[in-house]
Amino acid sequence: MSTAWRLVRAFGLFWWDFIVGDDYTMAIAVVVGLGAVAALHAVKVTSWWSLPVIWAVAVAWSLRRATGPKPAGPEPAGPKP
Repeated sequence: MSTAWRLVRAFGLFWWDFIVGDDYTMAIAVVVGLGAVAALHAVKVTSWWSLPVIWAVAVAWSLRRATGPKPAGPEPAGPKP
């Protein structure tokens, strides 16, 4: 692989990691939100309010997934602290 292609690949991987990061659902929510704003704007509807609403719902959903109850499973072996 040539140096130029390695630089292009590294640049692309940087942006993928920066935008998508650890939670791909937030990246999807941003894309859906921007698409909703664009669609509403195309039909002449005031749409500035939709992106903050979509953001708030996405953050709440992400936090619920991250802090929600864990599924019950077998307890790990070993001494209990």
